[in-house]
Amino acid sequence: MLPRPRATVAPGAVHVPGWLTTQRQAQLVTACREWGRGPVPFRHTRLPRGGVMSVRTVCLGWHWRPYRYTRTADDVNGGRVAALPDWLTELGRRAVAEAYDDPAAGRAYAPDTALVNFYDAQARMGMHRDQDECSEAPVVSLSIGDSCVFRFGNPDTRGQPYSDVELVSGDLFVFGGPSRFAYHGVPRVRPDTGDPATGLASGRLNITLRVTGLAD
Repeated sequence: MLPRPRATVAPGAVHVPGWLTTQRQAQLVTACREWGRGPVPFRHTRLPRGGVMSVRTVCLGWHWRPYRYTRTADDVNGGRVAALPDWLTELGRRAVAEAYDDPAAGRAYAPDTALVNFYDAQARMGMHRDQDECSEAPVVSLSIGDSCVFRFGNPDTRGQPYSDVELVSGDLFVFGGPSRFAYHGVPRVRPDTGDPATGLASGRLNITLRVTGLAD
């Protein structure tokens, strides 16, 4: 395979291919399986108009559902979500420092929640903005398993202009600054393209770290 260079997809939006080692990916897969057992398990999020998301999600630190964060998953089982582990916070700091080539930005990054999304071969994610947070700190996105088409757009419209980026297992994508509230989505997953050495036989895991800006 030809090497895939890092790329600035839009101002503040950086793609770093192959950032996670296979060993680190396997560790994250093991952790995601543990988080998926509870206290709040993976679930298909119900949207306000009655639709159900095709991805399955489990949250750490804060529980997300459309337009709000809470400490307890009142739409699932009422349980308090698992804490965001310090080692994952540190991974997020290293990701920001690497993406922006700015150690100070990495040290300042303080994520307090993670959303773990699992995509099977049929799952999709429509164009949306991550705008339920009260912070403009960057979003860190880690990909494990099957490749996908990641459509990254602009802050003003779900339509063009946008760029389609191939995210492969181990890739890092960080978006902040002028692109923090850009529309983005996943129109396609490519089945059976992951590395079995990660421990994920099929499907795609996406871990996103965020700063909610909320207080208890």
